Amino acid sequence: MITPHLEFRQATDDPADPATLVGLYDGAARWMQESGIDQWKPGEKSEDHFRLRIKEGEVWIAYARGEVAGAYELWWEDEPAWGEQPPVAGYVHRLMTERGAPAGTGRALLTHAEQRVAAQGRALCRLDCVSSNPRLRTYYERAGYTVVGEQPFKEGAGGSKYGVTLMERRLS
Repeated sequence: MITPHLEFRQATDDPADPATLVGLYDGAARWMQESGIDQWKPGEKSEDHFRLRIKEGEVWIAYARGEVAGAYELWWEDEPAWGEQPPVAGYVHRLMTERGAPAGTGRALLTHAEQRVAAQGRALCRLDCVSSNPRLRTYYERAGYTVVGEQPFKEGAGGSKYGVTLMERRLS
């Protein structure tokens, strides 16, 4: 696997960062639609969404050769998907890569998230992926994540309900 050289910095609520994150999200959502994947929709996540995630957790932006390559959100709890849990895990959300980013960028983002979780003394990195996207599930399985459950009625924005596959990786 190719591991690109990425530089990471934690996002702030400075106006440029939420706008960058919306652009990444919308670009990934358009790619999903063009690829026949029914998951994210352009315009679904606003700058306010990312400001809240920056305030309540961590959001990281990665750069390759000075250009934005991707980003992810890191939460310290995720009751909508996982229920109430002891503080043993970090939860990765919205792993996004810029179209044209170097090969391996997604995996490098995930590795960075795992390192952040381990640095907080937590033994597990967790994520959920929509059950209707087997390609994404396979991607995470190849990255060392195992399926540990299903949440058939996760509540999304606006009260919509959808199924997710719960996955985790034990960190050494």
